[in-house]
Amino acid sequence: MSYPLSFDLSNKVIVITGGAGVLGTEFSKACAQAGGKVVILGRSLEKAEKLASEIRSLGQHALAVSADVLSKASIEVAHELIKNTFGPVDILINGAGGNDPKATTSDEYFNQAALETAGAKHFFNMDLEGFNYVFGLNFTGSLIPSQVFGKDMIGRPGCSILNISSMSAFNPLTKIPAYSAAKAAINNFTQWMAVHFAKEGIRVNALAPGFFITEQNRQLLVKADGSYSDRAHKIVSSTPMARFGEPGELIGTLLWLIDPNQSKFVTGVVVPVDGGFNAYSGV
Repeated sequence: MSYPLSFDLSNKVIVITGGAGVLGTEFSKACAQAGGKVVILGRSLEKAEKLASEIRSLGQHALAVSADVLSKASIEVAHELIKNTFGPVDILINGAGGNDPKATTSDEYFNQAALETAGAKHFFNMDLEGFNYVFGLNFTGSLIPSQVFGKDMIGRPGCSILNISSMSAFNPLTKIPAYSAAKAAINNFTQWMAVHFAKEGIRVNALAPGFFITEQNRQLLVKADGSYSDRAHKIVSSTPMARFGEPGELIGTLLWLIDPNQSKFVTGVVVPVDGGFNAYSGV
């Protein structure tokens, strides 16, 4: 091995679900810059194509594909398109996920008065379809792509799957039970797959971001005047580095985990990139 270490994903076909989101965009650009043939997979073809065009304008490889991670048939159609364009998949980054207001509670702690308050969202009236959707998007939405694209990796060196976990996987955040449960399941599933595919040389790991302001959580964290919400202040005060993360700060860890030369003996791990949040006990 030569030093210093450098990342080389030349000719690797890399599928990134949710690849045009705030974090996914950084993932897509970084993988392309490292030489990968990047597939930006998401529900919005227009959004994915805009990013793919930007990447291609730099002389790098990118393909936009519209698919639903909750539909195996949709992912299988996408798989055929990808194979016909770039060839078999080497690396899968399961970046699709998110939350939904229907799967949340209004209060951090049980509030008896909420039972009698019109419009209040509490544990006992939580929408089951909303809960199932959020759990499915974050867990099943990683299972299905792993089933479909993982087949390409059998018997081929240098392949891996990277799941995107969350701080909620370690300690469930208040108000978002479905999301927290799904991300905890992702950690467990990452370890299970790492063992299951170890003899085939397929590494499976997870990246657990701390708190980043994205399209999905901006309204919860930032007020209309640009100041932080009460929940945002609680997050920052519980993060020893005392700030939110920047999307680019995930890239070093992400590239390390998927580069087949730099992390070839690493599998079954969940790596927090969180400014110390997971290490902090609050006192």
